[in-house]
Amino acid sequence: MPQSLRRLAGRGLHLYFRLRRGMTLGVRAAVLSEAGEVLLVRHTYTPGWHLPGGGVEPNETLADALAKELQEEANIALTAPAVLHGVFLNRHVSDRDHVAVFVVRTFTQTAVKQPDREIAEACFFPLSALPDKTTPGTRRRLAEIIGGMAPPAEW
Repeated sequence: MPQSLRRLAGRGLHLYFRLRRGMTLGVRAAVLSEAGEVLLVRHTYTPGWHLPGGGVEPNETLADALAKELQEEANIALTAPAVLHGVFLNRHVSDRDHVAVFVVRTFTQTAVKQPDREIAEACFFPLSALPDKTTPGTRRRLAEIIGGMAPPAEW
């Protein structure tokens, strides 16, 4: 599928969710390895490198959504509970979009993630050498987490 068509489909999904749901809630994870690396994903439908995550479905807890998204996007299995970093209003997507960001330090990766229709790449990067196209929001969340700073209210 051409890149422009993927972006259009992504925008269409956001519009659908905006009309279908009064408020959206998502989860993202800063998966940090003992080697000082962070897991980032590159989607097929939007540019840049992001923290892995996705939407919380009805009747799904934040913890369940996080575990599901990490497994789907990077073959990551939690071996201890994730720690909540903060909940953010993400006005860049919509004035109704909220994102809960968790820190994951205890996990296993069951297999290297192979590209699929949603995830083009999932890779660990040194915190000191993030890829050029890491999104500004991802960079801010990582700076807060590594620096021990309190998170702001907005993405």
